[in-house]
Amino acid sequence: MRRLTVFRKLVLTLIMGGLALAMLFPVVVTFTNSFMTEAEINYNYHLIGQMVDVAAGEKDQFINLKLIPDWVSFSQYMEVLFDKPVFLQMFWNSVFMVVPIIVGQVLVASLAAYAFAKLRFWGRDKLFVIYLMTMLMPFQVTLVPNYIIADKLGLMNTTSSIILPGIFSAFGVFMLRQFMLHIPNSYIEAAKIDGAGHLRVFYQIIVPLIHPGIAALVVLLFVDYWNMVEQPLIFLEDAFKQPLSLYLSQINEGARGVAFAASVLYMTPMVLLFLYAESYFVEGIQLSGIKG
Repeated sequence: MRRLTVFRKLVLTLIMGGLALAMLFPVVVTFTNSFMTEAEINYNYHLIGQMVDVAAGEKDQFINLKLIPDWVSFSQYMEVLFDKPVFLQMFWNSVFMVVPIIVGQVLVASLAAYAFAKLRFWGRDKLFVIYLMTMLMPFQVTLVPNYIIADKLGLMNTTSSIILPGIFSAFGVFMLRQFMLHIPNSYIEAAKIDGAGHLRVFYQIIVPLIHPGIAALVVLLFVDYWNMVEQPLIFLEDAFKQPLSLYLSQINEGARGVAFAASVLYMTPMVLLFLYAESYFVEGIQLSGIKG
């Protein structure tokens, strides 16, 4: 019986390890190919986009997928960072959109979550269910109302048309409320006996206890809004105001090396943020999903 258990663990480990390698393989290929010369990349991927005439007897050909470059070159990064100012411009466009969204949503969501989790008022649970229904709606459903509101307020082609809907998203409220449900009410009652009001209870008791949930929320929000595509395409007509997430789709086929380098630089902030907040992220996800 013990041998069977060990065998099952070994098989499960191999399966999980294989899945992890399969998921990491595109990232590894992108990273290593970013250090190849443009000539080597063009040689390895020149078959992409070419059609094969089966009637004429042509056979399918495959790209030369390589993990280790023949010559390590930083020319792609130099071209992206210094020869293409549009990359840095779109990078800062993304920063100036994502950071206000994260800060604003964490502030609004934490206060709203405190009200839904710890305050008692008529219709609280019903209101939360209605509020939660907005989170279940896909982006395409709320697109038309958001577009009409932004147009009536004169926010079209401005970053405010992206930032304001992001700040008042229901996801952060739901996640932090689930996290606050694990905080004993006795902490709040003891603070009120000492004369503390709701704001003091929130900032001195609730916030320090939910910092893992806030860290997890920050990571999830950053990944979500750093990768947003539909919103800037619809609300931002000026290309100079668009975020970095739209830059990769604009790189033509003649600059594949630049595309690899830009992809690495694009995903670096997300990787660094996740590594920095990994422990808080895991703890926040676990605790926020225990209670419904």
